[in-house]
Amino acid sequence: MTNNIINRVANSKLELINLEDYYPHGKRVVLDIKDWLYEELVLREKEFRQQAKLFDWEQYNDCYVALTCSSNAIVPAWAYMLLSTYLAPFANKTILGSLDVLETSIYQDIIKALDVSPYKDKSVIIKGCTNKPIPDNAFIQLTTKLKPLVKSLMYGEACSAVPLYKRK
Repeated sequence: MTNNIINRVANSKLELINLEDYYPHGKRVVLDIKDWLYEELVLREKEFRQQAKLFDWEQYNDCYVALTCSSNAIVPAWAYMLLSTYLAPFANKTILGSLDVLETSIYQDIIKALDVSPYKDKSVIIKGCTNKPIPDNAFIQLTTKLKPLVKSLMYGEACSAVPLYKRK
């Protein structure tokens, strides 16, 4: 009698989606404009525009940029819009907010563009453990996109998946 080890996971019809596979390369950076303001509180238009004009924007080439102001200043929307015009030729993406908001925004774009039609009527596992910073919101967005199509949806690893949805 031989005891062959059979990999039932590899032989199953489970489809695995790993959001880490879609993680875009490029440095994530925060551009805090508080130092561009008079006493870190007041935006003086002329000086602000001059600073933007003279700033080295090339340093953000192939980066994902989160614009922010860490002081209690009230910054008008046009100021961030102006900076985004300078960043546009260099940055992969520019948002207003934190690095977490930036990562969520990146994944919103990825999931929106993701073709999920190959998963129609299949049992799908969304891989849970990742080495890259995948925002929790990305898992929710992917779940929402897959649910109308899939036969069943799980989260985790094939050996210990948590069931999320099963079509009746």
